[in-house]
Amino acid sequence: MYTILIVDDSPMIVDVFATMLERGGYRPITALSGEECLEVLKTDQPDLILLDIMMEPMDGWETLEKIKASPATSNIPVLMLTAKPLTPEEANEYGPYIEDYILKPTTHHQLYEAIERVLTRRHSISADIERARNAGADPKLIEEYERLSKSVDINRRLLKILETTYNIKDDRAGMSEEITRAIKSMATSIKIQEERLNQIRTRIESLSGSQEA
Repeated sequence: MYTILIVDDSPMIVDVFATMLERGGYRPITALSGEECLEVLKTDQPDLILLDIMMEPMDGWETLEKIKASPATSNIPVLMLTAKPLTPEEANEYGPYIEDYILKPTTHHQLYEAIERVLTRRHSISADIERARNAGADPKLIEEYERLSKSVDINRRLLKILETTYNIKDDRAGMSEEITRAIKSMATSIKIQEERLNQIRTRIESLSGSQEA
């Protein structure tokens, strides 16, 4: 059974998510602030963290930075929870540190799907890395493959969220052109990452094939 830490400063929302997770067969543990989250992580190592962005005094982004800055917790996957639209700046700055972004309110199905997607991706990447190591691939190449495999998948999802949130026909506050430019820049970056990832994957598959032969 997977343990999932819910972090939100609303006790009602925490209870809702805890109930949803229990029904889905997960073991929920809870924290009502960023500070409490960090305290919980000193004694518990959850398989995943659901972290709300809009908290006080320490918001979700600051909490995320502290989680990822500690070697003891940096590898725990984090899904951000919020009712606030994601900005291109947030996507670029925090994309490398999160596993997904869930808009509240969410359904049971959407929550379970997001959790299983994260856990499945981590297992898949781990299996690929093990095969690459067994094939004698360069450690730096493996490290790059691990980073890009996660980054491309997450950034694709963040890009889709941004495209849905900020319709290019929306000219509110004169921000449409700026946001459109940021979204196009992100799409270009993802394309470059995908090309490099495919190159590395081909190289690793070639090494694995040679070993099997």
